[in-house]
Amino acid sequence: MKSNVGTLDRSLRIAAGLVLIGLSLSGVIGLWGLIGVVPLATGVFRFCPAYPLLGINTCKKS
Repeated sequence: MKSNVGTLDRSLRIAAGLVLIGLSLSGVIGLWGLIGVVPLATGVFRFCPAYPLLGINTCKKS
């Protein structure tokens, strides 16, 4: 698994995931907020499985 999620993209994914999970756990948006696990995981592992299919790579070229 080669990383394809850049720094800004990673930060936004982690923040969005944590917000969604927090809202879900506090009961504001219900169980659908647990979908925040997906952006959180893709941010932590720096790999988005949809990016190769779409030809996207937000990592800086080395």
